[in-house]
Amino acid sequence: QVRLVESGGGEVQPGGSLRLSCAVSEVTVSALYCMGWFRQTPGDVRKGMAFIDYVNDTKYRDSVKDRFIVSLSNTKDQMYLQMNNLEDGDTGMYYCVADIRLCFYGGAWRVWNLSDFKYWGQGTQVTVSS
Repeated sequence: QVRLVESGGGEVQPGGSLRLSCAVSEVTVSALYCMGWFRQTPGDVRKGMAFIDYVNDTKYRDSVKDRFIVSLSNTKDQMYLQMNNLEDGDTGMYYCVADIRLCFYGGAWRVWNLSDFKYWGQGTQVTVSS
């Protein structure tokens, strides 16, 4: 059973940075062809933020594309989300997600729906506040 464990959340002031990590166990990252991060802000549904596939192609939601960077570790057992210039609206629970299928097929990134991912972590809280 694939296990995803997030870490790195916390409280930060607006304009600050955080790096989230997602540790993958029971399988190597290379077996998970599509990975990414969802965010759930208070009173809202979970939304996809950033995704990376097995060849390191990435896709971002427009609201974070110039501030967040998703990457995989060289050891293939971690995924990261570097978050820069954080804003109040970035506050929320961040979930690591993964699946064995491709992120991009049929001419489109298939990553924006919750049902696109079989494996989910428990989440890590990020609070942006002055």
